[in-house]
Amino acid sequence: MKIGVLAVQGAVTEHLNHLKKCGIEAVAVKDSESLNKTCGLIIPGGESTTIGKLIEIFGLADLIREKNRQGSLAVFGTCAGMVLLARDIVDGINNQPKLGLMDIEVQRNAFGRQRESFETELNFETLESPLTAVFIRAPIVKKAGPEVETLAELSEGIVAARQGNLLVTSFHPELADDLRIHQYFIDICRTI
Repeated sequence: MKIGVLAVQGAVTEHLNHLKKCGIEAVAVKDSESLNKTCGLIIPGGESTTIGKLIEIFGLADLIREKNRQGSLAVFGTCAGMVLLARDIVDGINNQPKLGLMDIEVQRNAFGRQRESFETELNFETLESPLTAVFIRAPIVKKAGPEVETLAELSEGIVAARQGNLLVTSFHPELADDLRIHQYFIDICRTI
């Protein structure tokens, strides 16, 4: 099984390292050829508008949508990746690039700017004990459709959710030593 990390911008190396620590062959995805070798794709944190524009330029956006809708690709979006996967972005720019695969409405930078970044212990629905969650200019899910399962919340709203073979987190699991969120995504990929 190969899982890819979208390698156009953002925290690519950290996700690749976590996948390798989980015993998975990790692939840096930069083109359709490398994407077609994977059953799962992590869209890392970074700048959502930039990543969205780049995946359009590189011809990856339509392929990601098609493979996910066909059920041959699980997708995990962290931070900016959550924004890209959302159907609606409440504070996006005009023609905000997005994949629009998940029935969620998100707000970008919901916790404020870089200086408002924080870590917190977070209860995650499928885990037996809390994990350390790192929030950096993080988005939040403001609304979720009926098929979306909430996995973690803070008082501000939903910070982790799943819809079928789609997974999103507001926080950066690749910046903590805990591998359980990556392992959870690997388990989703095994159902593909």
